[in-house]
Amino acid sequence: MSVLVGKKAPDFDVKAVVEGGKVVDSYKLSDLLGKKYVVLFFYPLDFTFVCPTELHAFQEKLSEFEKRDVQLIGCSVDSWFSHVAWLNTSKNIGGIEGVKYPLLSDFNKNISKDYGVLFEGLGASYRGLFLIDKAGIVRHQVVNDLPLGRNVEEALRMVDALQYFEKNGEVCPANWKSGEKAMTPDQEGLKSFFS
Repeated sequence: MSVLVGKKAPDFDVKAVVEGGKVVDSYKLSDLLGKKYVVLFFYPLDFTFVCPTELHAFQEKLSEFEKRDVQLIGCSVDSWFSHVAWLNTSKNIGGIEGVKYPLLSDFNKNISKDYGVLFEGLGASYRGLFLIDKAGIVRHQVVNDLPLGRNVEEALRMVDALQYFEKNGEVCPANWKSGEKAMTPDQEGLKSFFS
């Protein structure tokens, strides 16, 4: 796996399923640059077990991401046909009916390879998450193994920390949450934080 933090996020141009199950032929990261922050998350496969819990958890917090000017995007190696079928499947039987953010179809696995999350032995991606700033730079990444579901609150916390830093120039210490004390990135800031 490669570390992309501090580097330009790899662009993509793929089919995606958007709100209402509509298929768009060309969904590009580059179309969002300068306009939105992006949280791009990878999940292994449609119609599996941990994945719907994550997709619904992201949906439950969609308005929180939108308030922060973040475009949330899911991605798996499944076809757009599979995404539509899963979106048309009720939540109570493992479907993702009600999910409104775009789902990319990484059918040729190029996005998963470019982001370093492809599990070659399975032919699907690990649970990767990438926070991309408006300039297209990856500012945070985390990758979980297949059985380990991620924490959506942590993704929001990282967005808050990045936006706080960009606005105030102060850095965010361990376990920082919006509204808590941050520090200037110097020796005085450190002393002040611990005093």
